[in-house]
Amino acid sequence: QICLSLVKLLFYLAHSPLGSIVLLDFQPRQFVMVDGNLKVTDMDDASTEELSCKEDSDCTLEFPTKSFPLKCSGAGRCEGINEKKNLFNAYRYFFTYLLPHSAPPALRPLLSDILNATGDLRYGINETLRAFEKVLHLYKSGLYLQKRPLLLKDYISLKGFRTVEGEDYKCWPSYSHLGCLLSIHSAEEGAAICNAQPQCQSFIVTQQRTWTGRPLASFQSSWTDLIPDTNAVVYIKRSASSGERL
Repeated sequence: QICLSLVKLLFYLAHSPLGSIVLLDFQPRQFVMVDGNLKVTDMDDASTEELSCKEDSDCTLEFPTKSFPLKCSGAGRCEGINEKKNLFNAYRYFFTYLLPHSAPPALRPLLSDILNATGDLRYGINETLRAFEKVLHLYKSGLYLQKRPLLLKDYISLKGFRTVEGEDYKCWPSYSHLGCLLSIHSAEEGAAICNAQPQCQSFIVTQQRTWTGRPLASFQSSWTDLIPDTNAVVYIKRSASSGERL
């Protein structure tokens, strides 16, 4: 969410009515999340000036660990230097820390491609935004889910119940530090996640949603202490319930 919002912001800056805008003091502290969108808190160090040049050798974009040769345009300006400077800063301050984590395994290669392409400046902001929107579409639609055996048949579902809240086993990347709370596309994906976790014996799906509209599921090491909740469904492994009376 943070990276996609940042890319949308940089897309606007690259195509603003004032021309391509560069953020000269590009630091994480210069941004804040407002209603799920990343905003720049200080525009004092923003500029529309692009580096002037006479030849291509005048257009080297330098960072502490990398440098990139750019083209000198016929108008005597380094082509796309503001856009590329913003994008590489997004890569080194945000993408490298956030993109390798939290994504479903099937989407990680696509995020790695974005990471590598922006780190080498092979992508401009237009290509980067398209790549992010493709990943978002796959994530929201569930198209990233690979064909696999149907596992939900191995679970008993109880509508209108959930387990008592409390600390349980933890997983990564959980939305809660007290247990294993993950977003899922469907109950079928929930069953696959539960099967992949040795501690998991049940999971509960409620009406809670993430920013993409995906439901949140709480994965549990037991299924006892059920309480009524009209907005929840608890799924219990048949093997876990075989010796118990539901």
